[in-house]
This record gives sequence, C-alpha cells and structure tokens, in this order.
Amino acid sequence: MFDRHYKVWPKELPKTMTLPKTSVYTNLEISARRYPDHTAIIFYDAPITYRRLNEEVETLAGYLQAQGVKKGDRVLLYMQNSPQYVISYYAILRADAVVIPVNPMNRSAELEHFIADTGATVCLAGQELAGFIAPMIGDSNLDQVVVASYSTYIDPETDLDLPAEVAAPVWSRDLPGVVTWEVAMAAGYAPGPHTATPDDLAVIPYSSGTTGAPKGCMHTHRSVMATAIHRIFWNLTTPDSVQLATLPFFHVTGMTGSMNGPIAAGAASVIMTRWDRTTASRLIERYKVTGWTNIVTMAVDFLSNPDIGQYDLSSLNMIGG
Repeated sequence: MFDRHYKVWPKELPKTMTLPKTSVYTNLEISARRYPDHTAIIFYDAPITYRRLNEEVETLAGYLQAQGVKKGDRVLLYMQNSPQYVISYYAILRADAVVIPVNPMNRSAELEHFIADTGATVCLAGQELAGFIAPMIGDSNLDQVVVASYSTYIDPETDLDLPAEVAAPVWSRDLPGVVTWEVAMAAGYAPGPHTATPDDLAVIPYSSGTTGAPKGCMHTHRSVMATAIHRIFWNLTTPDSVQLATLPFFHVTGMTGSMNGPIAAGAASVIMTRWDRTTASRLIERYKVTGWTNIVTMAVDFLSNPDIGQYDLSSLNMIGG
C-alpha cells in the first residue's frame, strides 16, 4: 500500500493479511468440517451442503488419480458455471494436480494449443462443449473426457427459467474415451493423501491470445489463496453471507470473487450458468442474497430492467467487481 491509500482506506478493513500456509483445497475441507450442514451451493433451487460438496470432491479426485493423474499434472476444465465446475476445480486440486480453466467459447484451435502446451491427458467438460474436444482423443495427449450434464444438479421442480445448456437432456452419446460424470462418480475411488503446498502450482488460466497464442499465467496455491482471503475481507464475507455467482468461473474475477472466496468463508453461492437479469432478481429475493460480484455491463442491464421494482432486493449489502 502507498501512503495515499491510508487516507481513503475503509476503517473496517485491515491493512495487512495473514495467509493460511495451506492449499486452496484445504479451505473447502475446513469449511466442510466447520459447517457440514451449511449450504455451500444453490443451483436453480437445488441446495448442496458443504459435507456433500466435499464428499463429491473427494470421489472425483479419487477417480482422477485412478486415471493416472499425478501431482503437478494439468487437467483441463471446460465447463460453464455449475456445481460440477466447483466440484471439478476442487477435485483437481485435491488430487494435487493443476487446474487449466478453459473459456467455453474456445474451440478446436485453442483446445489443441492447451492440450499440447500443458500435456493434459484428462478433460472435465460440460455436455454442450464435449463434442468440441472429444474428437481430439487419440490425436493428441488427451486420453479421456468426463462429461457433466448440468440438469442432473438442478431441482426438477424449479420455476426458474433455465438456460438451454441447463435444460438440455442428459448426455447419452457413446464415444471412445468419453465417460459420463455419473459413471466417474459411481466408481467410488478414494484419493490418496493430499500433499500440495502453498508453493505448488494450483491454476494456470490462459490469456485471450490477442497478440499470439494464448499464454498460461502460473498461479501457486499461495497466490490463489491471497485473492480468496482478500475477497473475504473486501466483501465482508461471513458464513452467513449469500453470494450471487454470475461471472464465469473460468475467469479470475468469478473464480476468486464468486467461488474461492465464499468457500473459504463457509458462505453460500447461488450459481447462475448464464446471465439473465430477471432470474438474478428472483434469486436475490428468494435466497436473500447479500453480495454480488459482477461487472458494469451486468449491473447496468440489471438496473435497466423496467420490472426491477417488483422484487425485494433489500438483502443486498455489497455489489462490486
């Protein structure tokens, strides 16, 4: 911090942070022990507790290790916002591997580059995206794609408008090297001991590639932890907080502000796969959302809704990005 910052620094915020000397996955493990029955995720009216979230992370981590994923290996994560994204992200970390978040708008050229650049052999993909990466099995380092159908994690009785990706039927195509999320989870593998340290690599987001091939930005558990803890302080997040998650998790803003921060705090995240201002308003009212990390265009669209006055948004105490 510079001297000029102290003059305007919020009085309720500390000027320094002490970081846990643990891995990012450990944040979830601790929240699951402290608040096992607390809601971690709400996805189109379906809640998931911290106990269940951690159990599914453990199961998927065991599956990844059974497929040969070792410490430091890169695993592609090619999904949109969903419970499966969160489970996949933390399962990769639990397996001591490295998350490679992939923009869902990326197609063959970018995917080929990511596979070659990282040496990834496994990809966790949403069903609407699996068809773009599955053909690369056998023609690259890639050996397996695990396909997640978002609809399996929603409340089937929800009255919310569902994005096409969430409303789509469950993946049923039989392709070489492709397994469904359900098959992977049903295998019931238990992972080995978690050994990642703060200085081990955790996540490698890639740049957009506007001036050449996309470049990987290497983040350790320590650097990801710093952003997660910073978000807790800056957003005044507590276990009683309810965050609306609308920014994409593959991007660092959504990753830290809407996923890693709330999990480290033991808070709840209300996840939207695609942006819709009316659905956002209904979710804020329904679940008494207290915080929302967003971008200006979302906020402008939200406030431009002529029907915004119909919703009780009084629970919101933090909006920012």
